[in-house]
Amino acid sequence: MESAEIRRRWLSFFEERGHAVVPSASLIADDPTLLLVNAGMVPFKPYFLGETKPPAPRATSVQKCVRTPDIEEVGKTTRHGTFFQMCGNFSFGDYFKEGAIKYAWELLTSSVADGGYGLEPEKLWITVYLDDDEAEQIWREKIGVPAERIQRLGKKDNFWSMGVPGPCGPCSEINYDRGPEFGVEGGPAVNDERYVEIWNLVFMQYERGAGDGKEDFPILGDLPSKNIDTGLGLERLAMILQGVQNMYETDTLRVVMDKATELTGVRYGAAQGTDVSMRVVADHMRTSVMLIGDGVTPGNEGRGYVLRRIMRRAIRNMRLMGATGPVVQDLVDVVINTMGQQYPELVTDRGRIETVALAEEAAFLKAVKGGTNILDTAVAETKAAGGTVLSGDKAFLLHDTWGFPIDLTLEMAAEQGLSVDEPGFRRLMQEQRDRAKADAKAKKTGHADVAAYREIADAAGATEFTGYATNQGESTIVGLLVNGVSAPAASEGDEVEVVLDRTPFYAEGGGQLADQGRIKLDTGAVIEVRDVQQPVPGVSVHKGSVQVGEVTVGASAYAAIDVKRRRAIARAHSATHLTHQALRDALGPTAAQAGSENSPGRFRFDFGSPNAVPGSVLTDVEQKINDVLSRELEVTAEIMSIDEAKKQGAIAEFGEKYGERVRVVTIGDFSKELCGGTHVGNTAQLGLVKLLGESSIGSGVRRVEALVGVDAYNFLAKEHTVVAQLQELVKGRPEELPEKISAMLGKLKDAEKEIEKFRAEKVLQAAAGLARNAQDIKGVALVVGQVADGVGADDLRKLVLDVRGRVPGDRPAVVALFTVANDRPLTVIATNEAARERGLKAGDLVRTAAKTLGGGGGGKPDVAQGGGQNPAAVPEAISAVERVVVETV
Repeated sequence: MESAEIRRRWLSFFEERGHAVVPSASLIADDPTLLLVNAGMVPFKPYFLGETKPPAPRATSVQKCVRTPDIEEVGKTTRHGTFFQMCGNFSFGDYFKEGAIKYAWELLTSSVADGGYGLEPEKLWITVYLDDDEAEQIWREKIGVPAERIQRLGKKDNFWSMGVPGPCGPCSEINYDRGPEFGVEGGPAVNDERYVEIWNLVFMQYERGAGDGKEDFPILGDLPSKNIDTGLGLERLAMILQGVQNMYETDTLRVVMDKATELTGVRYGAAQGTDVSMRVVADHMRTSVMLIGDGVTPGNEGRGYVLRRIMRRAIRNMRLMGATGPVVQDLVDVVINTMGQQYPELVTDRGRIETVALAEEAAFLKAVKGGTNILDTAVAETKAAGGTVLSGDKAFLLHDTWGFPIDLTLEMAAEQGLSVDEPGFRRLMQEQRDRAKADAKAKKTGHADVAAYREIADAAGATEFTGYATNQGESTIVGLLVNGVSAPAASEGDEVEVVLDRTPFYAEGGGQLADQGRIKLDTGAVIEVRDVQQPVPGVSVHKGSVQVGEVTVGASAYAAIDVKRRRAIARAHSATHLTHQALRDALGPTAAQAGSENSPGRFRFDFGSPNAVPGSVLTDVEQKINDVLSRELEVTAEIMSIDEAKKQGAIAEFGEKYGERVRVVTIGDFSKELCGGTHVGNTAQLGLVKLLGESSIGSGVRRVEALVGVDAYNFLAKEHTVVAQLQELVKGRPEELPEKISAMLGKLKDAEKEIEKFRAEKVLQAAAGLARNAQDIKGVALVVGQVADGVGADDLRKLVLDVRGRVPGDRPAVVALFTVANDRPLTVIATNEAARERGLKAGDLVRTAAKTLGGGGGGKPDVAQGGGQNPAAVPEAISAVERVVVETV
């Protein structure tokens, strides 16, 4: 049974039994504590935590997941992988243990003809929590599983929690016996390789307290309502139903390995080393395609770093197997062809996915060249210092700057006889990840405990947003935090976070900056609001300071936004939509949004593109946008189902999380996007849009920055003034300026060349005199001294070589000249072959001089260059060179 059919049967089975089918959420986690969705229940966390009311009492999904803590282990075993699909069924206060157990048994053991998976009941083993007599009894009495195939395990194996205070409960796992060829008998308690877990049923019935690890925490009591959260690993079930040894031999991964064989000539199963590489390629390329499909782009931080790391690891393993040219195009195509059966959007978005992937491959192949040189230098420096371990910071530099996977650094260092300080490297990597997570979390929560916001949400419910219809209005303070801690009151000067029952303030989201303004209380107290965030779904937290009076929870208030700022941001946001559509019209659907920021009077828009956008195209895009403004198109917003929005062709932003009902913003007949932000009512209100230019912000991602309205007008007014000044200077019309200025620059460049030529001739005129006045040190001609200040390095080098050339070839010669340029001493030293035969090497002499000058230098035995920080030390450096020459000969 193919993976796509396994998925279809799962969703069909539970839909027929009253479950709402929930599409897989994006891999981009809507959670500051997670980079990527790593479990099937992650999108349902707000429901289990009571933050949001579930859309239905029963739900089912097949969720895309990525886990990356063991990336280095991927390929070494057949059990580790980064991408997987988790089939789940969920009950929010509806059915509980008996219902979940019966559904699981029915789906697994029903015949294929009846819509089930057709597993033999006698091959299924059950585990339950130590004291969960209820679950054990259901399995034994209601389902009929023999007692000898039911095993009780402890908290470590069969008890679930999120790792923090909140819901928890016992688990019951269904395991499949793969037979004696996979090890000894005795059930999953003895051998989890033979008895492989395929389905985990979590009975969420208790509330846990604080504690460490998987076992050390107290159970505080029962939950008010009992929930079900189950997860079946699609890949594991596919392995069983397809009769293969491991997940890498299942249909969605085997085809990738077959393509790798076609490209490299290496057969899977031929050797352990190449088998590891094959598995790395299959897993990582599939994960890469799924991440890019959900809007992740390669980068050096966060989830972009994860993508870059696994893509480059896959490309490197292809090269280890003998691939010499580009391989990503073929591998991406085969992944899209097979995974597209389950996720049709991959096929629709093939062009963009390929563009991003190919750009990253090209960047990595280029980086390998440059990074190899850096690594060679680091290895040479380590060996020169007598070391045998390449430092962690050098490995981190290669990884962070050049995109070198650590295993590539390890291998290349080992080839040159060095090990690598892996603990030091991993410490720096962890520090980088911790900083990224802390920054993301702090932006949302201001370093407050999220639990404080949840308490407010539990007590007062979600914040009603009134800002689409009004800029001000009455409300009540339902929550107050001072310095991140809940408080009943706050005084003048306090930094506060305020939650209102209803608010006109827009909380930052979807690329739009938050509103600012004031909250006034009936008592006369005033809060200046600087920022608004939603640290938990649906709760708007107003961050600011108490300007006057005392603020108390429960007080009546009047909230008013800064209307001028809101309107400027709304103009920017509407302009962003127009820019997005105009770029897609010009570049195609690959120019999909990859991020944005809408601020007062200006915006930036990030989009996918493998290459820079030509200036002429950018000009056309700007012209098209402003043409739309002149058409005075109406801007409307409408709430509809996600399916209806897709039918109407609305564009969704990658990485954004959408519910069943979405808000669609339409600009006339030009643009239609899913968007929760605020906008103008008519395109004429934008006035003018000026694109300032575009640049690269990462592999395959470009950024346009622009001004809107008055800000755009002011920019053009300044440009007009500059043009007028240039006209006056060059005495020409505006259209003549490029040609006239180009001609002036050409003349200036020619003049600089003449000056440089004259200066070089003047310097070289001194060569004959310097050679004639050479000292004789035991037969060695020594020319040492300081020339005029301001002589550049190139001219000094030419002079030194000219002087050396004037000394007869059979006479040993050392030429060491010094100068001071830009307040820094500089020296160039050259020796001829006869001098080198007597032990006088330019590199050694330069190091002596540079050390005296307070700097460094180096070069070859015949010519070398150095410098320093102390110009006053030049006479001392000259004496040092003379002394070395005397001592050597």
